[in-house]
Amino acid sequence: MSIILFLVILFVLVLVHEFGHFITAKWAKIRVDEFAIGFPPKVFSWKRGETQYSLNLLPFGGFVKIFGENPAETEEEKKAENGDLSRSFGAQPKWIQAGVLLAGILFNALLAWALFSTSYMIGLPTSSQSVFAEGLRDTKLVILDVSNGSPASIAGIEAGDQIVSVSSQLENIKGLKPEFFRSFVQDHKGDAIDIGYVRNGETRNVLITPASVPGAGYAVGVVIDEIGVIKLSPFEAIWQGLKTTGSLSYLTISSLADLLSGMFNGKSEISSLTGPVGIVGMVGEASKFGFAYLLSFTALISVNLAVLNLLPFPALDGGRFLFVIIESIKGSPIKPVVANTFNLIGFAILIILMLVVTYHDIARLFG
Repeated sequence: MSIILFLVILFVLVLVHEFGHFITAKWAKIRVDEFAIGFPPKVFSWKRGETQYSLNLLPFGGFVKIFGENPAETEEEKKAENGDLSRSFGAQPKWIQAGVLLAGILFNALLAWALFSTSYMIGLPTSSQSVFAEGLRDTKLVILDVSNGSPASIAGIEAGDQIVSVSSQLENIKGLKPEFFRSFVQDHKGDAIDIGYVRNGETRNVLITPASVPGAGYAVGVVIDEIGVIKLSPFEAIWQGLKTTGSLSYLTISSLADLLSGMFNGKSEISSLTGPVGIVGMVGEASKFGFAYLLSFTALISVNLAVLNLLPFPALDGGRFLFVIIESIKGSPIKPVVANTFNLIGFAILIILMLVVTYHDIARLFG
């Protein structure tokens, strides 16, 4: 189920991103030869007007083939004498080229805004520690994560379970707060404690004996938080959705900058990144907290996709936008062989990076 949800989310994110390029190119009267979801081999396709629409077998991506976006293709069209070069990407003013390249990023940001806004209208589960927690109601103590092989994992506790009672033979927790829960576990050390929790509307009880954790006292192996719901009116939700998108975009840019600088000075590692395999697991966990939370998680991925594509790196939208800026400054096009070589190298590096990250994702699964 997690894999299906991931593929659906990926399909939507790619479709929206590529549609941004597509609709902007169409608006600018640039010829669009193909709009494709996924990478070949091709499953099926159809042609409407001058554009071929394709659905391909490999779902990890998609593309829009715009006439003249690749300088080498423009030269081929010149030789074939079957293309109206005035409708090629390279023949457009630089501001239109920039608009087409950045439209995918903008559409991912707009999608995030729409999804966050919808989540707030439905009722978004939010941590009491979040900066967006104003107006939080119906708070509950919820399991966010369970460590593999921990006492809680062995007892069958799962992420998404809501703790409703904690007791021992001598006492009960008087307030279901994260700090009270942690103190109760520490105080009872190796004694069995009774944890009552709700899963899918059913109340269950389980006896768990906290285990000793070197340097951290005793624990049952769970990450917990106080989670409530923020439900807003449509107007408030739209405004809050915009603020959330802006705040998370800034945080994502800051985190990415810290990660990249850390890689250069040895303070961060590629193993800290999460790839497709890791995201599949995260999607599964997010779905346990409800549809609104899954929408907000999709919005978060959309924000990350927008920020990553903004990087001035060859093969990414930001890299191609950088080429447009360079051409504007130098007053002439970059040689096709130079642009194509940089894009090919950039694409190869991205593929290698994805493979390395995926390897670490799989290692964490079986670690």
